[in-house]
Amino acid sequence: MSGVERFRVVGGARLSGSVSVPGAKNSVLKLMAAALLAEGTTQLSRVPSILDVEIMAELLRRLGCTVDHADDQLSITVPEAPGHEADYDLVRRMRASICVLGPLLARCGEVSVALPGGDAIGSRGLDLHVEGLKRLGAEIESEHGFLIARAPQGLHGGQVWLDFPSVGATENLLMAAVLAHGTTIIDNAAREPEIVDLCHLLESMGAKLGGVGTSTLEVQGVDRLSPAAHTTVGDRIIAGTFAFAAAMTQGDVEVRGAVTQHIDIALDKLAQAGAEVDGGDDWFRVSIDRRPSAVDVVTLPFPGFATDMQPFALALNAVADGTAMITENLFDGRFAFVHELVRLGAEVRTDGHHAVVRGKPLLSGAPVRATDVRAGAGLVLAGLVAEGVTTVSEIHHIDRGYPDLATTLRGLGADIVREPEPEASY
Repeated sequence: MSGVERFRVVGGARLSGSVSVPGAKNSVLKLMAAALLAEGTTQLSRVPSILDVEIMAELLRRLGCTVDHADDQLSITVPEAPGHEADYDLVRRMRASICVLGPLLARCGEVSVALPGGDAIGSRGLDLHVEGLKRLGAEIESEHGFLIARAPQGLHGGQVWLDFPSVGATENLLMAAVLAHGTTIIDNAAREPEIVDLCHLLESMGAKLGGVGTSTLEVQGVDRLSPAAHTTVGDRIIAGTFAFAAAMTQGDVEVRGAVTQHIDIALDKLAQAGAEVDGGDDWFRVSIDRRPSAVDVVTLPFPGFATDMQPFALALNAVADGTAMITENLFDGRFAFVHELVRLGAEVRTDGHHAVVRGKPLLSGAPVRATDVRAGAGLVLAGLVAEGVTTVSEIHHIDRGYPDLATTLRGLGADIVREPEPEASY
């Protein structure tokens, strides 16, 4: 496991070249859970080789499924009667495990899921999941660290209004409703591209959906679904990672394989910072030959600026010309990343869900620690523009979302290696 390894980054390189992004982490985990809705074999393509996929695969195996992963192809064979208990030792490692709640409840009539762990980025309660499933006829209680849901008479359609457009709640309700009796309306649903991707798989399996891509989803329940084949949408967050890396290092990078429209706002922010941005439907290029200008960022649900890219915006502004304000509206723990960025010499002051960043021409290399997957990637980007050596520890967080990040960055000219973590180095 990568818990005993770290990244060693030597700053100063200007990134240039071309990179292709894999399938989206935030989509493929939900696609894997959706396979539980149908007996038989579902085939997923463009599956990234990341730690979270391994964890979800093991969770599915413990539920009685057969999972085979070779290259970017994933095959999931679901039995007639899958298990319905998701163990704590896996769920605590990855919050996305909670997405088996909806499909197992719909398929088995009962489910027991350990309360999840995952990234330490603030409070993300399950109230919206629970209240929504109750609207569909579920009986839910929490005991001994498990969320236990039952639907002895089966689920039925209902009207659900989400107080907040939660991605996880939308996905769980969607996967529960496809096998419920009658019609379900989910209002104020999240609209992220990964939810649209999930809808496309469900439709291939025989689900009847309306309003895909809008804030109102209509689901007409069916008696059964069938396995299907599906190709995962490109990872917009990884695409954004390389876009910001190009701007921070005053580089020239072409990114292929992501839907450019999915990160329009992020690319517009980079253009405001002084980068030249051009591209097509599934590729873009970011180039800049001077120090970027500071740019304000406000995170919002899609189609707003993605909270997962907020650490990259912080890192960019840490070396930009001027002062910027970053406003985090989704997760109250995202700014834990700031403490590590300050270790590299960044000038950042936080107040509630605001951070004011005063840019410096250059950061200073130091040992830092990844606290979550995107914060870890943000620290790697900061290391690229820090004088001297930066070591990033606890990179198992980064491995959860990035397939072999060091190799990809070296291909663009970065001086970065993966090395064993010395004992008591941090």
